[in-house]
Amino acid sequence: MTTISPPRSEKQSFTDPEKAWEYLAELYHRNTGFIRGHLAALTEGVVPPGRVRACYPQVEVRSTSYSRSESTLPYGFLHTPGLYRTTVTAPDLFRTYFQEQFTVILKNHGGTIDIGESDTPIPLHFAVAASERIDGEALNALNIPLRDVFDAPDLGNTDDEIANGTFVPPRGGPYPLAAFTAPRVDYSLFRLSHYTGTDARHFQNFVIFTNYAFYIDEFCRVAKEYMRTGHPHYESFIEPGNVITDNALKGGNVAGDAPVRAPQMPAYHLTASRGRGITMVNIGVGPSNAKTITDHIAVLRPHVWIMLGHCAGLRNSQELGDYVLAHAYVREDHVLDADLPLTVPVPALAEVQVALEQAVEEITQTEGIETKKIMRTGTVATFDNRNWELRDQTEITQRLSQSRAVALDMESATIAANGFRFRVPYGTLLCVSDKPLHGELKLPGMASDFYRTQVNRHLQIGLRAMEILRDQPAERLHSRKLRSFAETAFQ
Repeated sequence: MTTISPPRSEKQSFTDPEKAWEYLAELYHRNTGFIRGHLAALTEGVVPPGRVRACYPQVEVRSTSYSRSESTLPYGFLHTPGLYRTTVTAPDLFRTYFQEQFTVILKNHGGTIDIGESDTPIPLHFAVAASERIDGEALNALNIPLRDVFDAPDLGNTDDEIANGTFVPPRGGPYPLAAFTAPRVDYSLFRLSHYTGTDARHFQNFVIFTNYAFYIDEFCRVAKEYMRTGHPHYESFIEPGNVITDNALKGGNVAGDAPVRAPQMPAYHLTASRGRGITMVNIGVGPSNAKTITDHIAVLRPHVWIMLGHCAGLRNSQELGDYVLAHAYVREDHVLDADLPLTVPVPALAEVQVALEQAVEEITQTEGIETKKIMRTGTVATFDNRNWELRDQTEITQRLSQSRAVALDMESATIAANGFRFRVPYGTLLCVSDKPLHGELKLPGMASDFYRTQVNRHLQIGLRAMEILRDQPAERLHSRKLRSFAETAFQ
């Protein structure tokens, strides 16, 4: 079958990150526009005389020396002389990201940023925006399978081999420049809209996950109060359906319609310039959800994510409402076993740990030994069986005791392990809501009082921790603990 493609553009070299991004965006918009144009013509009955194909742009850089950079950043380093390459997508969404990566590489290694076209086709599904509507009835009436005319997603180039450290590049390169290929990024961008009910462009660089809706209720209350009173840092608040409430300083307008059905894992965004706001996602219950959403948010390259939620306290010395700051994890969630072996430790990250502890002290107005009375640092165990209490307790209790675990939940280790896998700084602060090993369960009245008094304070701690982390320089926040032997240069 004949292939119909736009004229292939020449590769161009740049020393200006802004100019490099501009050419990258030009190629991307031309090629996706080419695909969409033929799709629009097809809805009018104009069948192309062959397969429509346009390819992703790609970025290449070259290193000629083993010399090391003096940069203190944990990324932006080309580990071996040779060619480095990655396909890229969504240049408008990633404008700041690309420009920052280009700047660091040019500073560390000199040379040029080379922008051209790859040989990786852009699938039709990823050339059409998630919010874009097409005439499905007209396409169905033609009785022509779209895969006969356009490229479809290929799982062969959408995997996580690079991020998992299992990809073996050809001898001498090209080496991967980024952890994710363009099709892998596009796959996640579309999944994010589906799962969270908001566009990927609204996600901020500081992400909080929770497993209870009432944390979201409190986040919404706080965010809307910020908008009403004109908070100096946050610009807008965005809810599922892309419902946008502007800061009163910008007029306080509200636009958008809430979705008819709630999304599976709704996301809420307290936005600020350059993505320096806070996103909060209700992941629901279980490690499968935790892995799913972090798999997709990871392609946005956030600066940090943390887990705020409830847990079972495992020690007699704990009280309902006490906090647990995780410094280690027992991984019995199993959803990541094939991607990150259990032999791989998931270390605590000092920068995140310090921020969370400082936030606890500030919000609870305690310090030193007084803080230790309400917050315990220790190991958190994550199970995939919500009704683990119904099994024989002898063996479970022994394993938990041997691990020195102080709390148990169903999401925290998954979020931390995926943060480790995808080089996203992570942390966990949980609140003890029951103590099943000691027969201390919440009665209905006790639960209401517990939630009323603890949720607000717990959320405020999370928000304050993110503010502390937001003020950290990049070289401190992105820990070298997360980087492997032959690491990609892009963060």
